[in-house]
Amino acid sequence: MTASGAQASAPAQAAQPLSPALRLLLLAGALLALAGYVGPWVDHRAAGLAILGLDLGEYVKFLPQVRGGAISLWREGFYLPLVAASLALSLCSWRAELRWPHLPATGALVKGALVKGALVKGALGKGALVDGLLLALQLALAIAAALNLLPPAWAPARLLTPEFQQQTAAIVLCLAAVALSPLLALLPRRLAGGAVLLLCAAAAVVPVVQFLRVLPEIAALYRHPLAPGWGMVAMLGGLALLIALGGRLLWPAPTRAAADRQ
Repeated sequence: MTASGAQASAPAQAAQPLSPALRLLLLAGALLALAGYVGPWVDHRAAGLAILGLDLGEYVKFLPQVRGGAISLWREGFYLPLVAASLALSLCSWRAELRWPHLPATGALVKGALVKGALVKGALGKGALVDGLLLALQLALAIAAALNLLPPAWAPARLLTPEFQQQTAAIVLCLAAVALSPLLALLPRRLAGGAVLLLCAAAAVVPVVQFLRVLPEIAALYRHPLAPGWGMVAMLGGLALLIALGGRLLWPAPTRAAADRQ
């Protein structure tokens, strides 16, 4: 094959869909991570004493050691799993390598979709309804994760206060990413993979490390030893799947042609 032929085939190879198992990593990882995040990180027989991962960003404000400055925390760091899951879904849901097989490629949407108000030719083929619902589920999860960044009893004026400015910025970023997700799918594969890997790695480390720092203080309030609940473990499992997906995008397996040249 000539050099020009190899260059012409490169985009086609880059857009080859990944294996179905890797395609499922995105949805399964996001579902597991979000389920764990809203699950109990401090479990208790009395439901009112269980602490969800979703509540930690607010709960830690009232711990005496945090209020007194003995323990310094980045409170917004507890919301990183929501940001990471939402942005991972927005970055990857429309990617040619990861799209559900009966949906049109993003390139087709950008070039031909709704140019004159018409649907993309072939978009409603066999199986497209199921795949469309799966795509809609992924985008709905991205929106739900973003909206869960809202503080309790929020009001528009409250979102602009210094206490919640970082959460507000994160909400705007995540919702904008959902709106632009078809265009984000056109980002270089390695850039998208690296972003997913770094975001999910940070989301797996920062809130967990901070939670383990305050867990002894929570145990002192409860007056008995505490261990992390299943929610934290499930969230880490989901983020591990998303990290694996990001790594697979960042370091793609060599094609057969590349292996033959070596």
